[in-house]
Amino acid sequence: MAQVLIRDLDPKVVAALKKIARENGRSLEAELRIILEQEARRRSIDFWKVAREIRARFADRQWSDSAELIREDRER
Repeated sequence: MAQVLIRDLDPKVVAALKKIARENGRSLEAELRIILEQEARRRSIDFWKVAREIRARFADRQWSDSAELIREDRER
């Protein structure tokens, strides 16, 4: 596994991260690992590819007219 050293962090940032870690029942190192992994995963997702997959999944579906449904609901 790789190691990363971050220098010159603002002490307020470190204190805030320690507080978050404590609230989540984790060490600062574990909390930072999770934050970095989540951000790396989030950034690696190809939004447009996911959007195309979702659109393809629902392509053959028939959708009702929402205006008609709202009108029916108001008439009750």
